[in-house]
Amino acid sequence: MREVGIVSFAQSSALRERRNEVEILLPVAKEAVEASGMKRQEIGFTCSGSSDFLQGQAFAFVMGLDAVGAWPPVVESHVEMDGAFALYEAWVKIQTGEVDSALVYSFGKTSPGDLAEVLALQLDPYCVTQLWPDADSVAALQARLFMARAGLEERDLAEVAVRSRRAASDNSHAIVKGESDVETLLAEPCRSSPLRAHDCPANGDGATAMVIATGDRARALCDRPVWIRGFEHRIDAPALGVRDLTRAPSAQAAARAAGVHDDKLDFAELDAPYTHQELILRESMELPEDLEVNPSGGSLCTRVLFSCGLTRVGEAASRIASGAGDRALAHTTQGHCLQQNLAVVLEGE
Repeated sequence: MREVGIVSFAQSSALRERRNEVEILLPVAKEAVEASGMKRQEIGFTCSGSSDFLQGQAFAFVMGLDAVGAWPPVVESHVEMDGAFALYEAWVKIQTGEVDSALVYSFGKTSPGDLAEVLALQLDPYCVTQLWPDADSVAALQARLFMARAGLEERDLAEVAVRSRRAASDNSHAIVKGESDVETLLAEPCRSSPLRAHDCPANGDGATAMVIATGDRARALCDRPVWIRGFEHRIDAPALGVRDLTRAPSAQAAARAAGVHDDKLDFAELDAPYTHQELILRESMELPEDLEVNPSGGSLCTRVLFSCGLTRVGEAASRIASGAGDRALAHTTQGHCLQQNLAVVLEGE
């Protein structure tokens, strides 16, 4: 296996934007490329992650090339997924030996429509989508089932929100952050029982970009590259009625295959957009009870759809590069109720 290191990472603010996707992405991609120390034309591969559903037109991802530059001609690819899956494709491309570096970027602008309703299009088109259940209601069904199996109460979910918001206090990109207490949160009305507003993700608009490179090149480009030591993604059945929603077997399989348990973790960045999903992931991925999770506040406090997974990788890498840990897990999910899961193990030099 070729060594692959993360040499730069950039993200935009996640506030709702009046700018279009290209205008949001342009300064972020430029920052990541400049921070890498490479010229744009030296980067061997470009891969993006986004969703045409959010932009409302076919092949909308092509617009992103206006922000990163398509001249001189570039070797480019796109995944209709979170940017973390684009990172996986770029990592595989480097493993083939075809290229030594890659620019990965992702973007999402959810403010023009009702995101919870748009996501109903991911469900079974014959039996479920026609009922048009919004994403929060589907997550609430999962939460209710998990709480019954694990013997948890709504207070346990609120404690996740309190901790996440406190952790996000130092994150300049976080949408929701600051001190709060369980009693105040539990006094709020339910959005979709048992979930309240604090149990659901704070959605925003934004973009993320990252540059990766092979071993010697990564070492020459930055003082302390962060190495991708393990990478795996797995998928569960999409139909809600054919799997146990209280567990995430694909997350467990991805974590084991990526080598999460080969050594001690210092922290983890989990893409858990709902409070109960963090608890499910902790259990399914067999993480230690005392492990620090989401020191950035996580996707619960800031979710830019189709970019939040790559952000989890970037946040973990930035934390390692700053010396706040040597080994971490970054994770992303896609689909309803943790249907698809990806695990990345990162280590410092």
